[in-house]
Amino acid sequence: MNNVSNVSFRIDSELKKQADTLFASLGLNMTTAFNMFLRQSVREGRIPFESTINVPNSETIAAMIETLQLANDPSVKTYNVEDALKELKL
Repeated sequence: MNNVSNVSFRIDSELKKQADTLFASLGLNMTTAFNMFLRQSVREGRIPFESTINVPNSETIAAMIETLQLANDPSVKTYNVEDALKELKL
């Protein structure tokens, strides 16, 4: 039989509920999911995902939405490089 250690930690109740739901949809339980995370961390010698705080602010999100709307609007004039340079009179 494998040597097994118990690990105990605190987690936000809502986050645990969401994680349980996600893992169940993948056919996993919390223990299996954490074992997968730990094994991948050891295998790669790092946390196996990027952790960043680079979240766009509301102004950037609004600009991104506007860009998508313009890109999908057939009434908006589009240019190739040559036409854009001519329009700019360069």
